[in-house]
Amino acid sequence: MPLTSEPLRKLGFLTIGLFDEDDPGAGHESTLQVIQLGEELGFDSAWVRHRHLQFGISSPVAVLAAASQRTSRIELGTAVIPLGWENPLRLAEDLATVDVLSHGRLNPGLSVGPPRHYDHLAPALYPDTADAEDFSYQRVERLLGFIRGEKATDFSGTEGIEEYSPRVQPHAAGLADRLWYGGASTRSARWAGEHRMNLLTSSVVRAEDPDATEVDFAAIQAAHIHEFRAHHPLGADARVSQGLVVIPTDSATPEQRAKYEAYAASRRPRVGKAHGPARMTFAEDLVGTSTQIAERLYADAAFREVSEVAFALPFTFEHEDYVQILTDVAMKLGPELGWKPAA
Repeated sequence: MPLTSEPLRKLGFLTIGLFDEDDPGAGHESTLQVIQLGEELGFDSAWVRHRHLQFGISSPVAVLAAASQRTSRIELGTAVIPLGWENPLRLAEDLATVDVLSHGRLNPGLSVGPPRHYDHLAPALYPDTADAEDFSYQRVERLLGFIRGEKATDFSGTEGIEEYSPRVQPHAAGLADRLWYGGASTRSARWAGEHRMNLLTSSVVRAEDPDATEVDFAAIQAAHIHEFRAHHPLGADARVSQGLVVIPTDSATPEQRAKYEAYAASRRPRVGKAHGPARMTFAEDLVGTSTQIAERLYADAAFREVSEVAFALPFTFEHEDYVQILTDVAMKLGPELGWKPAA
């Protein structure tokens, strides 16, 4: 029996969109087909990861613009855009444009911090301003302001036959309410709540107790959700999405089951421990029948706090594996969690 007081309201999925360097079109096409399949199966949302200088989606906004023209209902999200790579004003224009093209279906997920391997990257990314760039939450605040319609310039009006607006155009009404912050710490959860954002959680959190030798991932994530809602104007109604790696095997072949179990086993040693100076820790991947996975989710302290999820697809599987996993999530696991597919 479910341990939550309400059924799962929104069911989504997250994909990394891997591709072959020698044939990148095929991988991008696979991602678009997976999103189309998600809509056909009744998923509420599809999210894409963001990977720079890797063989995954480097321009999620462009990919979701394409997806918006192949779908009509499913919400389209990014998980997440690292703002250290972005100019907030230009990104605001891109996000607003795709939101208009999708008729209000865009859900941008964001994060801050210096780009990974910044010492190696800075000469190419910010050749003249590398030491002056601000990678703090202030970068998100700038983006929030532009999307909410704050002035970007003190110049406006008509000049010749050209008309100029003081704010970002197009202005996408409602987009500001669909901005998510990817938080993995108490501080980020609190900040997201204070700034009226939605909270996007994942399978990674920061274990902030320096004295803990063993860590309880679900308890930490649940505490982050409580912190977020305690500081959000909407309180308990503030939106939170959970993003665990979930792999149902109901219709999987024996070969697929063996591959999925091996994948999860290879990642299990990192569970229950804090890693590196940042003390990051990871959730265990959930592999099994939909009934088995549902039981484990209902026992998860953080899952019991949410009514929407974006289950993450594993990084390295084949297209047919994603089809099987998504089909089982929609047809088997979702109903086990009380979810009903979108019309």
